[in-house]
Order: sequence, then structure tokens, then C-alpha cells
Amino acid sequence: MILSIRDVKKSFGDLAVLNGISLDVDKGDVVALLGPSGSGKTTLLRCMNCLETPDEGIMEFSGKSYDLSSLSSKEKGCIRKKTGFVFQNFNLFRNKTALENVTEGLIVVRKMNKKDAVAKAMETLKKVGMDGWAEHYPSELSGGQQQRVAIARAIAAEPEIVYFDEPTSALDPELAGEVLSVMKMLAEEGMTMVVVTHAMDFARNVSKHAIFMEHGVIVEKGSTEELFNNPREERTRAFLRLEEGK
Repeated sequence: MILSIRDVKKSFGDLAVLNGISLDVDKGDVVALLGPSGSGKTTLLRCMNCLETPDEGIMEFSGKSYDLSSLSSKEKGCIRKKTGFVFQNFNLFRNKTALENVTEGLIVVRKMNKKDAVAKAMETLKKVGMDGWAEHYPSELSGGQQQRVAIARAIAAEPEIVYFDEPTSALDPELAGEVLSVMKMLAEEGMTMVVVTHAMDFARNVSKHAIFMEHGVIVEKGSTEELFNNPREERTRAFLRLEEGK
């Protein structure tokens, strides 16, 4: 077990977004978080990576236990050094090249010397098929290319787990396919991933476990095969019918 969270709760004012979420992630697992918009999936992902502070919740990660509601800056730094995060809208530095976007974290956060950082960044950009675009700025890249650079940035430091927040939702189908192919390759290489997605084919064919959320609670979870082929809950069945019918 690489990651375990227990009873995570988060409210924004009077709106309860997460109502006691618990889940486990094994090393090498790919977990798909499914559910309608507003179900709390992105908030959960952000809480797990310390981008949001939940009201309650315990996390066991990489052999240590954390109270997510009262993390110190040092604890947040320790967690983030072992994780990667891929955002829906890329979040690249607009004034830096693809190469610089990847080296930035290696140099500033990991304290890697520039020569080693450049070598590692080029190796990672090659993995995602973007080494030929290393000197290009985000404005010169398609959305799919930008997202592949963002993935390279997330995996360059060899994190223990990578979080993907709807990584293809801002892309047209062809560009989304480029990104999903890279993610499938990473999954096949054994990368531990938690993916918020509406890409049902990816979830069905690549993830090992799937979780269906609605109204801030987990309605159903289990192996991907079980959840897609024999869901226990009628709400899960209705959601899958709707999504797969699009």
C-alpha cells in the first residue's frame, strides 16, 4: 500500500464537497475517479496533493501518517516532492520553453544541477514524444503537446504517485488521444496513478480500480472490471450508460 486516506471531509462555506472519503492505492495501481461534474473528484485530488486543506482526514503515504487538516509547510513539501500533478489546463509557465518548464522543478525544488536537470528533462520529454519541441514556448504548441509537456514535468522527478485532473477535458478527441496514449504507456510501465477522467475507454481499459463518486461520497468502488461490467448500484449503472452513450 503506497497511499491510504481515511474520512476526508471538506466544505466550502455551507457546501459540503467531500463527506468522509476513504480509499487505498497500491503501488503500480491506476485508479480512475469517475462521477458527474461537481461530485468532489477534483477537490479530493487537490486535498491528496495538499493543494486544498480538508476540514478532516488522515493520510498514510510513503510510510508516514499525516493529519491533512493541519499539515505544516514542511510536511506539505515532503508530500509534494514524492508526487506529481497534471492539471486540466496544463498550468505551464508561459514565458518558459518546454525544456525550461520541466527543468524548473528539478533545479528549484530538487536542487539538481542544471546540466543533470537538462539531461533528465530531455530524457523525459523524449518519453512523451516532445523532445523535438524542447525549445518551443507553450504558445507555439498545441493543447495536446502542452499537456504532454505537463506530464513530462510531473514525472521528471520520478514521483511515487501522479495525480491527473481531467487531463484531456480541454482537448479535442484527436489531441486527447495523444495524451491518453502517453498515460497508457506510463501505466504499462508500472507508474502509480490516480486519474479524474470522463474518458470512459481509458478508464475501462487502463485503470485497475475505479471509484464512482457523487455528492461528495463514494457510491461504489472496486476493480474496474467489476464496476464497468457488473455495477452493484443503480446510480452507477445510470452514469455509465449516459457516459458510454455519448
